[in-house]
Amino acid sequence: MAAVYTAVATATGDGRGGHTTSSDGVIDLDLAVPKEMGGPGGEKTNPEQLFAAGYAACFHGAARLVAGKQKADTTGSSVTAEVGIGSNGQGGFALEVTLKVNFPALDQATAESIVETAHQVCPYSNATRNNIPVELVVTTNPA
Repeated sequence: MAAVYTAVATATGDGRGGHTTSSDGVIDLDLAVPKEMGGPGGEKTNPEQLFAAGYAACFHGAARLVAGKQKADTTGSSVTAEVGIGSNGQGGFALEVTLKVNFPALDQATAESIVETAHQVCPYSNATRNNIPVELVVTTNPA
């Protein structure tokens, strides 16, 4: 693969409770461990939220690309990514993802077909395939 863009970010401090910045300064965030994981939670983000935001945006772009090639209406479409973290049962941690994709202007079969194709196109889906469970939930109701 020949990369056309490379994102660069650095984490400092206490890892999950530290700080992260992107090389261009656009991201400049304090991090906090969620309360559910024994941390303080609060007004700071965490790696799972950042991963969810990235996956949702990337998958939505892939789905709109696929839909556009089919001249399908993407008006009002959205993707919500839920990223769960938990024990892998071997002393480490694992992730799971649910992608909730809504295409309110399409019929269910068309929406499902677009989402399945987008799951083959999206680089986040390609990176996670066979590594973590990714569930696709497709709806055609207004969000």
